[in-house]
Amino acid sequence: MNLFSATELFDGGIKRYTDFQLPDTELRLWQHLFDKPKSDAYYNILLSESPWQQRIRKMYDKVIPDPRLTAYYGGENGHQWTPVLLEIKASVEKITGIRFDRVLLNLYRNGKDSVAWHSDNLPADGKHHHIASLTFGDTRIFKVRHKFNKDLSGLDIPLTHGSLLLMGDTMQDYYEHHIPKTARTVGPRINLTFRISESSKPVYFDKAKTSSSFNI
Repeated sequence: MNLFSATELFDGGIKRYTDFQLPDTELRLWQHLFDKPKSDAYYNILLSESPWQQRIRKMYDKVIPDPRLTAYYGGENGHQWTPVLLEIKASVEKITGIRFDRVLLNLYRNGKDSVAWHSDNLPADGKHHHIASLTFGDTRIFKVRHKFNKDLSGLDIPLTHGSLLLMGDTMQDYYEHHIPKTARTVGPRINLTFRISESSKPVYFDKAKTSSSFNI
């Protein structure tokens, strides 16, 4: 289903918390968690200072470049955390009550950049623990569908500048997600997906439940 009739509804910076109450998992959205000045500042720093690269992957018999740029921090093989990323991470951890130890940055340069339907199936990628997905830049639609229950309507969620989406620890087991290409003119979007390297959740939780508060 289309959750919102138009993405422009949120471009005025209205803060809104939504618990989607999905079957088999949790999915929560803090619309405009960061205000526009702070979101603008983070966007400009990350866009200009991140070590963006285009990864390649094998699909069937071809090796093709990813239709987006990425940068990886934390974990065993990532870049060292920067002060700005640590500042952003602290805000995300405060609002979610979860401590993360790595982050994958994705740069969608224009409407041609996308990510296909998928689940993050490895423990280090998202299976069996939460993923916090933060957006800076232009609005893109985040599509969600259940893997097994075809009678359950999907979601089209506009992810706007400064907004945070929290996927639950069973999200990757039961759902797929997707950022489609778009023919409309859009500017760059930076997506930060905060993750946990191990699947032992109790080590990383600061509190039992997430908060609907916007106090960061």
